[in-house]
Amino acid sequence: MTISIHQRIAEELGVRERQVQAAVELLDGGATVPFIARYRKEATEMLDDAQLRTLEDRLRYLRELEERRAAILESIRSQGKLDDALEAQIMAADSKARLEDIYLPYKPKRRTKAQIAREAGLEPLADLLLSDPSHDPHESAAPYADAEKGVPDAAAALEGARAILIERFAEDADLIGSLREQMWTRGRLVSRVRDDKQEAGAKFSDYFDFAEPFTKLPSHRVLAMFRGEKEEVLTLVLEPEEAPAEDGPNGYEVRIARHFGVADRGRPADRWLLDTVRWAWRTRVLVHLGIDLRMRLWQAAEDEAVRVFAANLRDLLLAAPAGTRPTMGLDPGLRTGVKVAVVDATGKVVATETIYPHEPRRRWDESIEVLARLAGAHGVELIAIGNGTASRETDKLAGDLIKRHPGLGLTKVVVSEAGASVYSASAYASQELPGLDVSLRGAVSIARRLQDPLAELVKIDPKSIGVGQYQHDVAETKLSRSLDAVVEDCVNGVGVDVNTASAPLLTRVSGIGSGLAENIVQHRDANGPFRSRRALKDVPRLGPKAFEQCAGFLRIPGGDDPLDASSVHPEAYPVVRRILDAARTDIKTLIGNTAALRTLEPARFADDTFGLPTVTDILKELEKPGRDPRPAFRAATFKEGVETLADLSPGMLLEGVVTNVAAFGAFVDVGVHQDGLVHVSAMSRNFVKDPREVVKPGDIVRVKVLDVDIPRKRISLTLRLEDETETRGRSGQSGQDGGRDRNRGGGGKPDRRGGGGGGGRPRQDRGATGGGALAEALRKAGLDKGLK
Repeated sequence: MTISIHQRIAEELGVRERQVQAAVELLDGGATVPFIARYRKEATEMLDDAQLRTLEDRLRYLRELEERRAAILESIRSQGKLDDALEAQIMAADSKARLEDIYLPYKPKRRTKAQIAREAGLEPLADLLLSDPSHDPHESAAPYADAEKGVPDAAAALEGARAILIERFAEDADLIGSLREQMWTRGRLVSRVRDDKQEAGAKFSDYFDFAEPFTKLPSHRVLAMFRGEKEEVLTLVLEPEEAPAEDGPNGYEVRIARHFGVADRGRPADRWLLDTVRWAWRTRVLVHLGIDLRMRLWQAAEDEAVRVFAANLRDLLLAAPAGTRPTMGLDPGLRTGVKVAVVDATGKVVATETIYPHEPRRRWDESIEVLARLAGAHGVELIAIGNGTASRETDKLAGDLIKRHPGLGLTKVVVSEAGASVYSASAYASQELPGLDVSLRGAVSIARRLQDPLAELVKIDPKSIGVGQYQHDVAETKLSRSLDAVVEDCVNGVGVDVNTASAPLLTRVSGIGSGLAENIVQHRDANGPFRSRRALKDVPRLGPKAFEQCAGFLRIPGGDDPLDASSVHPEAYPVVRRILDAARTDIKTLIGNTAALRTLEPARFADDTFGLPTVTDILKELEKPGRDPRPAFRAATFKEGVETLADLSPGMLLEGVVTNVAAFGAFVDVGVHQDGLVHVSAMSRNFVKDPREVVKPGDIVRVKVLDVDIPRKRISLTLRLEDETETRGRSGQSGQDGGRDRNRGGGGKPDRRGGGGGGGRPRQDRGATGGGALAEALRKAGLDKGLK
């Protein structure tokens, strides 16, 4: 009996079918995952956002599977070849690969040798020799010679019969499925450099003579090799066995022969049939499996690349905000000068300037005085320094400013400027900062990123933030869908002040699209700040459904109703009124009164509409209304006098910022324009399966330098500070992933798309804030690290 989509998803998630049914109904009704996870817990019986995202993805896949199943059934039915057994087989197929295996013999295709042979009446000959090998092939084929049918002699007849059998062997769904799994578990991917490509393809040097089992290949290595093949540097071969047989039939040929009852028993047709099996394996089956497994490797690597990107993006979006503090943004530059923008506590631009402290003009003192004047005039508290070209020099300038003018009380922080140029040239930036030169908009974005990374980064296409792993190689649709889901979850998890949010930020709120976001902003501009959530209903096109979806995520601090500043949904306000009646107090007295709230029993206020989960959430929210789930802001301090790789030495202890996390370790910015690598083996004295269990992007960490390779621009670091006897040779090998160790990806110089590099990456983009680093890790990471 074929199980339903809902049953299958329930089994995969380990939940009840009714939970899946409820979630699917809500999704089909237009509800978003954040809304369902937060405000429909009773309906789904507490499915969380991660489960709902998985459910949503599987629902999409299984519905596509059903559409394909229906199309295949119709195709075979139209050919008059659909019987009950075949239909049952198709209905039982549980994956797209299995479905295509079954469909292969019936799939319309150009005329093959087998089809031509059938048309010439040679199928009975093929059936005869396969079913009864005691017949001599040449004698049996002689009667089938017919020049008018294109079969001039017995040899041609046998060739046609062989083509029919080869196609039959290669299109047996059960056999192909089992051989595919055998090759997946036993086979390996082999990579070799093409002739005369050693120098041009140096960044792929680790794959010039490389082989690894399919099941052990990490995603970054697969993507690196496929890119090397695409750039015509590498030749890739999918070998069915790690140790291929020197001669004689291999295990795959034996399985094909056994499946069709072919064996060498000395009968006249046995050798001919075994040769047919060998031809089927070499010319059809191996090719078919190679294509399938190449796609399987790619899809698995692509899925992992998307997962890594999404996880790192989530960490950056949820990085600690510096908050509503006047901030000066510095967009470093040499010849073109350092662009300066001052924004007030709300992010409004109040001053801009361009200074020239570096080569060739070297107006150092003058630049410091300009910065001091602007900081004093506008009460600046923070200096945000972009991490591009001349970042370290500009960081030194800010340090000089702080030393010369201690009374200003300034704090300097290096932030990532990844995507700032994309934002500066965007239509939205032109609309938001119409009177400002494009070059100065980047400085504004850098300043605002420090104040609130989430609010600023949503203005940029997530792919331009650059924390991905071969992001330009993966499917655009798959990547965009995943990253959009991350942004949606982050924005709704934090909540949005409807009176200050930009249109791009509002667009990411549950139930609000770009058009509705623009309407909200226009209504706000025309009528002033919203005083209540109810007033949102006056916005054109914001109907009941949109209000239901978005209201709980939109905050109105200082409005008419204190609850409008919380995550309590307006539909649940009656519950709060009941709570107030029971506590015999008003909302202003109860909100934030932890002691009073914890004396209340949630079950007293639950009913058929709002169950215990919702009431419990309401009471928690009343304790800390509108609380920000992001961590507290903290800046890292780079060690004075450590500015280049040459300043580093083994054993040195440094403070740094985690800029990105990959499957094999984490990259840490220690202030030398080159990220160091903490290999997964150097993260803890205990085994670490996933580096993200130890650190995440934006974390401030203490590291020890294990090894510095200046020519190759590689820094090897460890988090195991207590291990003073760390063997530098072993750790250095781990940190750089020496040779073909666990995590190699390629070597050589970095390329803008993510090729090349070594154990560290060029610090064109680096962050130096604790949760608010906004570090754009891996934009120029090396192929040996398999990133971007």
